[in-house]
Amino acid sequence: MSPLPAREPAQRRRGQHPGWRPGLRLAWLDIRLTPFLFIAPFFVLFAVFGLFPLLYTAWMSLHDWNLVDGDQGFVGFANYTELFADPNFYNALFNTVSIFVVSTVPQLLAALGIAYLLDRPLRAATAWRAGVLLPNVVSVVAVALVFGQLFGRDFGVVNWVLGLVGVEPVDWGQERWSSHLAVAAMVMWRWTGYNSLLYLAAMRNVPAELHEAAALDGASRWRTFWSVTVPAIRPTIIFTVVVSTIGGLQLFAEPQLFDAAGTAGVGGSDRQFQTLAMYLYEKGFNLFDAGYAAAIAWVLFVVCLLSALVNFVLVRRIRGRE
Repeated sequence: MSPLPAREPAQRRRGQHPGWRPGLRLAWLDIRLTPFLFIAPFFVLFAVFGLFPLLYTAWMSLHDWNLVDGDQGFVGFANYTELFADPNFYNALFNTVSIFVVSTVPQLLAALGIAYLLDRPLRAATAWRAGVLLPNVVSVVAVALVFGQLFGRDFGVVNWVLGLVGVEPVDWGQERWSSHLAVAAMVMWRWTGYNSLLYLAAMRNVPAELHEAAALDGASRWRTFWSVTVPAIRPTIIFTVVVSTIGGLQLFAEPQLFDAAGTAGVGGSDRQFQTLAMYLYEKGFNLFDAGYAAAIAWVLFVVCLLSALVNFVLVRRIRGRE
């Protein structure tokens, strides 16, 4: 007589894997789903406050959209065609790039120098390091008021100092080059300390053995700084360059508040320091042409994106040569 077949486990009869218990199922779900739950808030917030406004702005740029009356009809790329033929747009683009270059290059070089000084042994080092961050936490409105007085035409401190060396008073808000320098000075004063602390944090992580090897080879401090320290903190420098580029191309608060003449946010009597962000504000909130302002916003987005790509390509080439 043949033996009776063994009974099939109840779990297998129900189509389950042997050992597949409710507790294991919960553990499997926990392993699979918990990481997504942790990162979900970021993507939800980005979708609501980042992706949706971006796409909605692109839709508005294709319409004749008035800020008060709403959508007046689909116009396709008419806003972009008008924008690329608008001399005020190219004026604002030139002003934006000019102020960005004048403010960013000296700012990052000064931040490197300040970080190098703060990296050396100092008394009350913590107080000095906290002090360089104070300009960044001061309200930009207060900064604009102070610098507006410093660069005043008749009673400004800057003109008084220039007068001591025989230079005629400068009407800082009326000429293109002078207004760019004044706005750039505000930007540099506000952001140099912030960037210097980023560089300082990177310098503190440079291995001491590299500096000791340079000293044994007879390198001076200046040579050690440029040949050892700067290459070691290059990732931080690249980060500050990219962030400063994006922030400089979106510059709005400093030139807007510097417009003490009350020219309705057009950047001076002859638009001599109007930036792209100020031109967007003028079209959208002064003239209520939201469709045209949306087109400016997308062009500004593309300019920032191209600038980031140029920085990326330059970094790849530098690393390839090394």
